[in-house]
Amino acid sequence: VLEVLSCLSYVLMFRPVFCPRMSWRTSYELGMSELAVGSLVPASGAGGLAFGAWALRKGGMPAEDIARRTVSFFVLKSAANFVAVAVLGVVMWLGVGPHVSPLLTLLPATLAVVAIVAVCLIPAFAGRREPSAAESVHRWRRWMRAAVDALEDGVREAGRIVRRRDSQVIAGSLGYWAFDNAVLWACFRAFGESPALTLVLMGYLLGQLGGLLPIPGGIGGIDGGLIGALIVYGLPAAAVAAAVLSYRVILFWVPLLIGAAAFAGLRKGLDNPDRPDLCDPLGRVTRPAVA
Repeated sequence: VLEVLSCLSYVLMFRPVFCPRMSWRTSYELGMSELAVGSLVPASGAGGLAFGAWALRKGGMPAEDIARRTVSFFVLKSAANFVAVAVLGVVMWLGVGPHVSPLLTLLPATLAVVAIVAVCLIPAFAGRREPSAAESVHRWRRWMRAAVDALEDGVREAGRIVRRRDSQVIAGSLGYWAFDNAVLWACFRAFGESPALTLVLMGYLLGQLGGLLPIPGGIGGIDGGLIGALIVYGLPAAAVAAAVLSYRVILFWVPLLIGAAAFAGLRKGLDNPDRPDLCDPLGRVTRPAVA
């Protein structure tokens, strides 16, 4: 149930970022399909976002808008993790919860703050400019320039969304993070352990770095990262292994099964000319032809 709520939180923030005029049905089908792909190739959700970009491109949305909104969505989705590391690290360093060394509290908090500041400064240092002659000739340089522009525009877009305090985006980002943490906490409880919530949250946040590896199903990457981080924070190895492996089974199968059903509906629905689904930046509604 907690994992389903986490998935629905992802869907909640998907629509206002990519297209406020998109139907909730299509937002659900696209968002859940992304999560299904993300279960197979986690890479911190990049695999699922790549699928979403493909589907939106099929719908006629310009590549520049897809790139900008995808970067914005990734930044907003990840923001809860970095803010949580910064806040939890300082709170634990001040003595809330079991005693943990500054190396495992203040250092991660500092790095999280540095990362947040660095992302916020990207628009100031990237600077959009006209492509040079060399960039016009060499394809890889054009791609590199396009990636830099997309990063800059995406961060700006994320900033605009944050400033307008979109309740769906804020609730979706926090819910996606909080409910997923709750799944891991519930797995510890299922095996008779009641660790301090601060340790579970901090271990989860640092352990998820293993999900950056594009390993099929995240097998080994997320598992190893979570188990290693939680043990470093002082939790018993046997309970950690049992809880993490159970958590990974839930994290893999629930989004995959629900997302597979959503993708089947997406394919069927987007072939229906009577169902307008996706938007272009001018406000027109388009319908992708899914092969």
